[in-house]
Amino acid sequence: MYDGDVSAAEASTRHPLGRGLHHALLLVWLLGPRYRCNLCGFPGRRFLDDVWHPGSICPACGSQVRHRLLAGVLATDAVLSLAGLVRDRRVLHFAPEAPLVRLFRRAARTYLTADLSGSGVDLELNIADMTTVQDNSMDLVVACDVLEHVPRDREAMREVRRVLAPGGWAIFTVPQCGAHEVTLEVPGVTDPRERERLYGQLDHVRMYGNDFGQRLADVGFQFQVRRAADLPPTLVQKHVLVPPVPSLHPLACNDRRVYFAQRA
Repeated sequence: MYDGDVSAAEASTRHPLGRGLHHALLLVWLLGPRYRCNLCGFPGRRFLDDVWHPGSICPACGSQVRHRLLAGVLATDAVLSLAGLVRDRRVLHFAPEAPLVRLFRRAARTYLTADLSGSGVDLELNIADMTTVQDNSMDLVVACDVLEHVPRDREAMREVRRVLAPGGWAIFTVPQCGAHEVTLEVPGVTDPRERERLYGQLDHVRMYGNDFGQRLADVGFQFQVRRAADLPPTLVQKHVLVPPVPSLHPLACNDRRVYFAQRA
């Protein structure tokens, strides 16, 4: 279908070779000593923008604040470490993000990826109904920014707990609005635009509040929370573990948290 005249620069980014060249030139232009991605090592004078937070996406690997914050905790925490949670463990990773895949795959004994669509992953799985996964068969389940898409999130939490071996861990991140003490979840809302208005994104089914940890406790998890404030300030700034410019949007997640939930 003809869509009008296209500039040479725009046309170049539509071809795979053009996109690759464009990206390579962008990385060279952004090189600098100010920031360094702790997942891929890219050194930049500036990171790229997301919808609400300027300068928060690694130009090289695409990692976002939540990914680098998790990596920062695993690299520095005495208990919640890569060696303690991932090394030689059986890991199930939902909706796997490429920067984290590299981190976990290198360390795990068994590493499986999963998604509801089944596209590009090892297992086609509904996190709220994992009938094909045996009880006690995993040591770590990772689900970063997954549960806000799941209509039955408590069932998903119970399923994650079921497939974990005793003493096993789950790592969760979810968008949380600091202004909400209680999760906002309006039954019956299916219109994507109304979901975007209420929850900040077309395909979200709730906006979590500060009660997310209580939801984990209600299904039998013991949990710990880590935030950027728990890490050295120099590391937070260097690796961009908080948005450099906090968003003024009322639903923005300016203070990301990582939940480490353990099955007793």
